[in-house]
Amino acid sequence: MAAGADGGPVLVVGAGPVGMTAALTLRAAGLPVLVLEAGARDRVRPGSRALFVHRRSLRLLERARPGLGARIAAYGTTWRTRRTLYRGREVFAQTLPRASGGDGAAALPAFTSLRQVDTERFLHEACAEAGVEFRFDAEVDEVHADGDGVTVTARNGGSWTARHVIAADGARSGVRGALGIPLEGTRSDGYHVVVDVADPPGGDLPVERVFHYEHPGTGGRTVLRVPFTGGFQIDLQCRADDPPESFATEKALRRWLPRLVGEDCAHRVLWVSRYHFLRKVAASFADPSGRVLLAGEAAHLFPPFGARGMNSGIADAVAAAEAVSAACSEPSRGPATVAGYASARRSAALYNSEAAGAALDHLRPRPWKRATQRAAAALSPVVPRCGEWLERAPYGPRGGPARGY
Repeated sequence: MAAGADGGPVLVVGAGPVGMTAALTLRAAGLPVLVLEAGARDRVRPGSRALFVHRRSLRLLERARPGLGARIAAYGTTWRTRRTLYRGREVFAQTLPRASGGDGAAALPAFTSLRQVDTERFLHEACAEAGVEFRFDAEVDEVHADGDGVTVTARNGGSWTARHVIAADGARSGVRGALGIPLEGTRSDGYHVVVDVADPPGGDLPVERVFHYEHPGTGGRTVLRVPFTGGFQIDLQCRADDPPESFATEKALRRWLPRLVGEDCAHRVLWVSRYHFLRKVAASFADPSGRVLLAGEAAHLFPPFGARGMNSGIADAVAAAEAVSAACSEPSRGPATVAGYASARRSAALYNSEAAGAALDHLRPRPWKRATQRAAAALSPVVPRCGEWLERAPYGPRGGPARGY
């Protein structure tokens, strides 16, 4: 309990998946934790948002709280079939065999698909079991850090002091803003509309991921359909000059969505949102004093293609908590430990940003690349590798030392 001896609990700012993962990892190390959350205790954050929890993330959650990764995996959906179409014609299809059983981490699937609100529910239950404390309605807007510790102040006047702070307070991070650490990167011109649709009562929809280049039912716009427990998500790629009111409103949905998923879908829409491809990475993942560590969307923003956002954030959270734990156990190692965290996780974020850039180049291709995609679609019946390329490329590369995390 080194953190509690002379500096109070470790502070985690943000009660999303990243913040709660950090809190659980700190508790697993025996450290007292206080989570500050800007929202109300009964806040509702609708929408699927981050859908996929990858096996590596499930293993990290299992390590932070035994049984947690398995519970999330059991609740989520693991589809085995993936299909890719080009202008209405199938160019790739694959159904993977069912995974063999196993025990512990060996039994965890390659991924599981569930709405973020459900992932957060499991994490919050685990935090309650682990003794994590929460303070809601605590939007942090002032941070003062030095070699002795950190003081954070909320807009409601609350103030807390700790030896270390892990900031996981999202894209508009008040902690990052107070520290003056900029996000560096780009924002795409075109936008996407994402829609969650509930499964029909008693319906038996195929559990498969479908990527459709230049879907004829959307005027040639590209569509991704992904199942999750209880429904599925539609991601429609709009053009830069598409008026949002033509695709992102309830009235617009009633016009274009039935062409993709059937006439009875309008009353089953759970959530609709619009996003741009953002590729941004914080200039530093720690403040100069080494007392504040940034994690998740407080440190980087990625588009959802490739499922890098939350999965990378979970890896950030665990690494940040382990760095803080090491610094609390041996204060003399603190600066080097935090610097190691900041360097390693920023390198991973930069890799993710480049991978997301490759995905964007494929999704919004220049004329020569669009011609290459068209040729690959034409050749796919006789050259299977062409169809495989069309299936893989929208999500960006997944190799490299950071493995997307």
